[in-house]
Amino acid sequence: MVKKNLYSLDQKALIEVKVPAHQNACLVISSPHSGRNYNPKFLSSSRLDCLAIRRSEDPYVDKIFRNVINMGIPAIYALFPRAFVDPNRGLRELDPKMFKGRIPNIDFSSRAAAGFGVIPRCVASGEEIYSKPLPAIEATRRIDAHYKPYHNRLSSLIEKTLLKFGQCLLLDCHSMPSSTFGFKDINKSNKKDIILGNRFGKTCAPEILEAAKTILIDLGFSVAVNDPYAGAYIISHYGKPQNKVHALQLEINRELYVNEKTFTPLPALDTVSTKMLCLVKKLGQAIT
Repeated sequence: MVKKNLYSLDQKALIEVKVPAHQNACLVISSPHSGRNYNPKFLSSSRLDCLAIRRSEDPYVDKIFRNVINMGIPAIYALFPRAFVDPNRGLRELDPKMFKGRIPNIDFSSRAAAGFGVIPRCVASGEEIYSKPLPAIEATRRIDAHYKPYHNRLSSLIEKTLLKFGQCLLLDCHSMPSSTFGFKDINKSNKKDIILGNRFGKTCAPEILEAAKTILIDLGFSVAVNDPYAGAYIISHYGKPQNKVHALQLEINRELYVNEKTFTPLPALDTVSTKMLCLVKKLGQAIT
């Protein structure tokens, strides 16, 4: 699989942007963590095998939302892996301890300290990715080649949508491991299919969040709001309800559509995709 997805400096291999000929709703879809194009040099520099590194992926979220283009809705997908660069972090969220050399203007956030900065030190399971420090220039290279182009294109999609419709809803799409809810919950009574996040009301108007929640419940999903995921950098950065730009994070429980041990998609992926497209369609109708 890795050999068929070799890294390329061609930005077409790093980011995929789908823009319809005619945009029909004030939505933009973002999938920043479903990239599967692994740089062989990156893999060889890691102390982990490919499957362990993939624990940071939001597997196949891009496939789940692939057909929104046919509904007249633009979408952006990162093709580079989250373990290499994480677009859902601030530009300066770096851990200086993982680099050899000085990096100026670092924002040593709690996420960076934990190993989950814009250049991650750890995969989602907490395992260290590298056996030795990276050159400081590597952070600049990855940010310039991956992070900035992703955000430049995402910003453009939001601005064009706002200009056309007078408002925009960014739906930032992710997946979550089923273990999020704990292994001791034998009856799985606390386990949810979907988590919606709007930073506790800061990034998206409550009526939009409630509309999304109602649609999802009608589609047969169990839904929680802002617990345990309230959203991270992308919705915090772009979500400005006072400026008519709303941003909502959506997390899908992986056990609904993928084998979490092998990362092999299940037949149910098509069903989840159909329901997510229904969500997008109805949400677009509700707010446009």
